[in-house]
Amino acid sequence: MTLNISSQIVLNKVPTELVKPKTAVDRSEITRMEKVPTEIFPSSDEGAQYIAECLEREIRQRQHQNTPFVVALGTGNSLTPVFNELIRRHKNDGLSFHNVVVFNAYEFFPLNNDSKNRSINQLRQRFLDHVDIKPENIFTPDGELTQEDVREHCRQYEQRIRDCGGLDAVLLGIGRIGNIAANEPGSIITSTSRLILIEQTTREEMTMSFGTSEPVPPCSLTIGMATILKAKKIFVTAWGEEKADIIQRTIEGSITDVVPATFLQTHNDAQVVIDLAAASRLTRIIHPWLVTSCKWTDKLVRSALVWLCQVKKKPILKLTNKDYNENGLSELLALYGSAYNANIKIFNDLQHTITGWPGGKPNDDDKYRPERAKPFPKRVVVFSPHPDDDVISMGGTLRRLVQQGHDVHVAYQTSGNIAVGDEEVTRFMHFINGFNQLFGNEADEVIKNKYKEIKTFLAKKQEGDLDTRDILTIKGLIRRGEARTACTYNNIPLDHVHFLDLPFYESGKIEKKPMGEADVRIVEELLNSVQPHQIYVAGDLADPHGTHRKCTDAVLAAIDEAKKAGTPWLNDCRVWMYRGAWAEWEIENIEMCVPMSPEELRAKRYSILKHQSQMESAPFLGNDERLFWQRAEDRNRATAKLYDDLGLACYEAMEAFVEYIPL
Repeated sequence: MTLNISSQIVLNKVPTELVKPKTAVDRSEITRMEKVPTEIFPSSDEGAQYIAECLEREIRQRQHQNTPFVVALGTGNSLTPVFNELIRRHKNDGLSFHNVVVFNAYEFFPLNNDSKNRSINQLRQRFLDHVDIKPENIFTPDGELTQEDVREHCRQYEQRIRDCGGLDAVLLGIGRIGNIAANEPGSIITSTSRLILIEQTTREEMTMSFGTSEPVPPCSLTIGMATILKAKKIFVTAWGEEKADIIQRTIEGSITDVVPATFLQTHNDAQVVIDLAAASRLTRIIHPWLVTSCKWTDKLVRSALVWLCQVKKKPILKLTNKDYNENGLSELLALYGSAYNANIKIFNDLQHTITGWPGGKPNDDDKYRPERAKPFPKRVVVFSPHPDDDVISMGGTLRRLVQQGHDVHVAYQTSGNIAVGDEEVTRFMHFINGFNQLFGNEADEVIKNKYKEIKTFLAKKQEGDLDTRDILTIKGLIRRGEARTACTYNNIPLDHVHFLDLPFYESGKIEKKPMGEADVRIVEELLNSVQPHQIYVAGDLADPHGTHRKCTDAVLAAIDEAKKAGTPWLNDCRVWMYRGAWAEWEIENIEMCVPMSPEELRAKRYSILKHQSQMESAPFLGNDERLFWQRAEDRNRATAKLYDDLGLACYEAMEAFVEYIPL
């Protein structure tokens, strides 16, 4: 059973020569916008192997010379694949770390004996405890110092690095705001080890990295930018779409303390190692026509013309030969004969993605429609990772499928219980206890005792404490009730509402269990029961919480198993991927776009508002201050505006989808 199919999804096939140029001349041409040497790999595992190979070579060379290899290490999630590969080489290939000296790049401050979130503990768990590094060769800042002792401690930490001969290498990830180690925006290029206040975005990333609900402390003791830049070699890693924007700013942007990672541009041996997803905003990947000749696919032509429209602030049908020639797209004129021909081709392609009939229009010519007309009505399964992603991501389309007569099922894949605040539990328990007092004369002892038990627990609960199983169950019930209310509002029968409660989610912590066969079998059972003609599944592969991706992999694995088994219903089924509140599909990839009127957008908002526990008090709103319904509306309106700006029909809002063809 294949459990990671989402990692194999490639929407835009990038030519090999743009990722791995054959000659130094070719590399010089395609990377001319890049100010830091950058290695791109198809996957994080391959990138990790490359870094591990470089480090192993240096470590073995120093062993041959009988000298230490001094390295500063970060602890973020992006370094885990590298650590895993180094551990594998130690266990399987005999790579020893006896001559390696490790400096922890940062530690949280202030800490006490009871602090769970320690950077050095994470480094030990992920790497140090699995190899033969000598304990006396491991150094870390001390987060338990008094504030008065911090400055001297940082000075001594710098001196200890110098006493070891300086850093031979630094291995770090990069944060979403351009921080490396804990050098936050505003850090200057000459900064050394010091105490620094951690930005809220970085703290949230670090909390997610630990996988606990305990927030990290507000400050950090970190090696400085000057310390990092004195290292002989620097490796910075990033994986996934969520890092694409900051990678582009780091590699192609101007040097600025607003993005401390841009200081890497001043180093003579720094290297950024990323996967294709993280590289997706680099010029050679997203706008290759600006650096080299292209092999023009339909998607690349669409991407180029949309970009040209934005540069010239014109709709597609107003682009001229001059516009093409002045902006590096003369190849398209040779390919199509004129701007007019290219304009018409892409205009029609985009026009055909728009449909008011997401389930197909019955008794109509479907030649240019994204969905087939028959069969009608269709059996539809909408998979929702959390109990509100269905309405947040495709609430307008969901409502329209029901209104147009299709047999719609909604499958909520996880309970969503950790995303409910304690005050919601208190509110519901007050209601249950009051109901028992008013209508049962306090006769129900279970309610009375459970009310007291939960009230006592919540009163004593400390930040970071895990909920009891009873409380998690109540939180799950709250979300089930909200989901049922939203489905009823959208006229979906309650016997078509399925709560799968996939086991991987039920860890009680932010960090989930691995998604496995048990999760896939639950999805399989539902699909074989419904035998759908349409499946809708989350496509948020850069979901910051990770749950969406695991849920998607569970569905894709179930579809893969159905394909292997030759299951008949799959032959007449199409799979559509939606995106949520975080991002929208790139327009060159959109294959179906469903418009919404102002009234339909308002109905979608009301559907989202049925999930009251996910409004102002939701634990995982992130650093975006907008509520989920606001994010969804802004995203849908932005998609409609993009179509409007290109000269197509003007709608209030639009929801976009990409078709998944089973691999």
